[in-house]
Amino acid sequence: MDQALLSAQARQLGSVLEPLIGQVYFSPECHANYVALGFDPSSGHSNGVALPDGPAYFTSRGSVMGQVPGQVIAAAFGVFNPEIVIPCVQLGWNRTDARTICAARDDGAIAQLCRILGETPAGIEWVNEMLRDAVAVLRPEGRPLFAGLSSLAMPDTPLGTMWRLGDMLREFRGDSHTAAWISAGVNATEIGLLSELYWGLPMRSYSRTRGWTNEQFDTAHDRLRSRGWVDAVGFTDAGRSAREDIEVRTDAQILPAIKALGANAAELFETLKPWGAAVRGAQGYLASGPHDLASAAQR
Repeated sequence: MDQALLSAQARQLGSVLEPLIGQVYFSPECHANYVALGFDPSSGHSNGVALPDGPAYFTSRGSVMGQVPGQVIAAAFGVFNPEIVIPCVQLGWNRTDARTICAARDDGAIAQLCRILGETPAGIEWVNEMLRDAVAVLRPEGRPLFAGLSSLAMPDTPLGTMWRLGDMLREFRGDSHTAAWISAGVNATEIGLLSELYWGLPMRSYSRTRGWTNEQFDTAHDRLRSRGWVDAVGFTDAGRSAREDIEVRTDAQILPAIKALGANAAELFETLKPWGAAVRGAQGYLASGPHDLASAAQR
């Protein structure tokens, strides 16, 4: 497949899935389930979208891999400061266990989708058929979050099935992205700075949500400058090219799923777009996420 077409379709798949799957982190139903397990309520709002509590976020998302320590969760998530993740996970496992919070995560995510889209949105069975085809050809090695999700039972409702399959595709891309930037010799703090610039944001803006200190940012910035990838405030031509290459290497790993979708890819994207828009319209997901920022920056 032509690289430009592959990248366009791989990124569009990620974009249309993002509000439907990433909504788990902003779902009021999820937050209520976590409060019932002893976690703190939502940590605030962003333009009406409820933000997740940190320990609940790390513990619930990490639970798909089992009751693993914070070091493993920090490694799998890739972009967060382990000094923040580890105590959050320790706190989480003192409040609940992996099986319980994983079930609460599924329940809350599916409940929000049902509330916004209805239990059986038109075309859901065909969408699930397409997503099953896309997931069936993916391999788990080197992809801890995808592998963890693969070990879980499939929910027994149409929207629940879409939720699980979509989460698997989302985390497969995330695992693949981590592999791409690791292989480029970039560390977690550095990929945060590079990604901000790639999205058209100032350095040390979005990546501050990942828990890095000013000293850690300084070290990362100095290393990127020594490689000739950034100057004091932005990309060099070499740096922009290197960051795009990381994205292209990520896209390349999605090839089996895109080939499985074949001629149905465009119809799948068009079916999912209004569902994602409905989730955003109901303040179930942020008005603008990473995929949106990346798309805008590349126009």
